[in-house]
Amino acid sequence: MHADEIHPQAREAMAAQSDLSRLRRLGPKPLRLLARAANWWQNRDPPAVGGVEDRTIPGPAGKIPVRVYRPRGDGPSPTVVFFHGGGFVLGSLGSHDILCRRLVRESDCAVVSVDYRLAPEHPFPAAVEDAYAATEWAAENPDFLGSDRGLAVVGDSAGGTLAAVVSLMAADRGGPDIDHQALVYPAVGADERHESVERHAGTVLSKADLTWFRDCYFESDIDERNPYADPMHARDCSGVAPATVVTAGFDPLRDGGTAYAERLVSEGVPVRYENYEDMVHGFATMYEVDRSRELVADLAADLRGAFAPRE
Repeated sequence: MHADEIHPQAREAMAAQSDLSRLRRLGPKPLRLLARAANWWQNRDPPAVGGVEDRTIPGPAGKIPVRVYRPRGDGPSPTVVFFHGGGFVLGSLGSHDILCRRLVRESDCAVVSVDYRLAPEHPFPAAVEDAYAATEWAAENPDFLGSDRGLAVVGDSAGGTLAAVVSLMAADRGGPDIDHQALVYPAVGADERHESVERHAGTVLSKADLTWFRDCYFESDIDERNPYADPMHARDCSGVAPATVVTAGFDPLRDGGTAYAERLVSEGVPVRYENYEDMVHGFATMYEVDRSRELVADLAADLRGAFAPRE
């Protein structure tokens, strides 16, 4: 499930990152300010796309900021609703701007990146409510988005969890119709007893980091067992959209993502599962790492396959 060693490019990228275990004592707000400065530098020369628009859309507790990326060409094109990672505490439109731009360029889909409410100021289920509302909005506004009504949800880490949860909610509630879900090292089915946690906690994410994110997001143990917090707790996943599930070999969350992929397969959901054996948690946004580009190309190919009947 993991290579003999972490890829040198990923190791170099890890060395350049701030140590979350050391910085999280500052609290969420100062961490977000530091991240904003880092995002500004990282995004100073972004890949070009057909168009970018920041706007707000209606949400259950007020307006939700989103960033709409449009591909080049006349369209129409399918729509991807994207949820960023960050443990439900960190992350923003800026933190995943390059990833979204690359996904637009590779897939020729429009991408709606969602700036959902963050914990601990807005604990569960705030992020879930915003994610589902944004997906409904995308489905209901094809003309604005230049959409051919093809719809997918994509996310990494906590955002991967949100993509999985939105797919489950859509199945439970009879819509919106989602053609595909792509879950990149999602935080689902995590268990401290997993071999991946025991062996790889401390590589990007420590056990203390995982506990901190969990304590920020959940107000009670009951919330943790809610299927809209973690779809591994759902009674039935058979009606969810076909899925791409991606894990990383040296990620403590790897075994949970693998278990969810196996569950979907056992319930008849078409799944493409891929484990990047020499990668670590967060490699999708390690933009100088070759595997990051390979991942986007693979996701784009899956999306094109999901939307092929519409073309």
